[in-house]
Amino acid sequence: MKKKAGVNQISNRANCIINIFFLIYAILCIAPLLLSLGVSLTDEKEVVLHGFNFIPRKFSLDAYRFLFQDASHVLRAYGVSIFVTVVGTIFSVMLTALYAYPISRKDFPAAKFFTFFIFFTMLFNGGLVASFYINTQLFHFKNRLYSLLLPLMMNPFNVLIVRTFYKQSVPKSIIESSKIDGASEFRIFIQMVLPLSKPAIATIALFDTLCYWNDWFSSLLYISDVKLYSLQYTMYTALMNIKYLLKFGETSSDALNSLGTVPTQTVRFAMVLIAIGPIILAYPYFQKHFVKGLTIGALKG
Repeated sequence: MKKKAGVNQISNRANCIINIFFLIYAILCIAPLLLSLGVSLTDEKEVVLHGFNFIPRKFSLDAYRFLFQDASHVLRAYGVSIFVTVVGTIFSVMLTALYAYPISRKDFPAAKFFTFFIFFTMLFNGGLVASFYINTQLFHFKNRLYSLLLPLMMNPFNVLIVRTFYKQSVPKSIIESSKIDGASEFRIFIQMVLPLSKPAIATIALFDTLCYWNDWFSSLLYISDVKLYSLQYTMYTALMNIKYLLKFGETSSDALNSLGTVPTQTVRFAMVLIAIGPIILAYPYFQKHFVKGLTIGALKG
């Protein structure tokens, strides 16, 4: 006799369809990475003749040799990106948690004002010209590492997610009992609230990590010293140089000679893999808390 699915269960057919859907989705996500790896390890002439393939027709490391011909430059860029990502994520999570906690408390008199303030800045801002002028003229954001840290340190969307998580998941009775026992507000936040907020903190930390690691625009605006280039901006400048050679290669003999030594196709895919770097290894550490933190924090409240 066929067993009927419960109220909170799904049928075997629906379960099979969902599994197939996510299997196809996972393949579609992984396939571009495998294609990039295959093309980056292929000889440039084979790519030009036969197009892109997952398996290299002729194995070659020319793309990586070209990118690492000045290895110290790439490694320095790696160091800048790792430093900015680690330090920026730590401070960003601290600021987000510290801002979100007071506005989640109903007994905080200015909670509505500061909630409106952070919400307003999420919807409206001064724009690129105003922020660039203030950052460079008033705060002297020019060729400084904090030029890459401060512009991304506070995200209003993350603050609202954490605030909602506090309101939904931190019981008031814990805060009240802690007060009765004589704990200060700071101690309540550190020893009671933060341990209960690991899913939200992990989710925000992942958002901030991805934001800092993938940021190249701050380098474009505020950094002109090559020693302070982030990895992403270094890859961006290399790509722009290749595009320049491709554009003027037909009219300039010097550019044509330079173009002949550059694996223009395969090097683009090698850039993708280098830019992903250690960030792809960070996700499994956050994944355990990611779904719970995002879904609870995203509820309206």
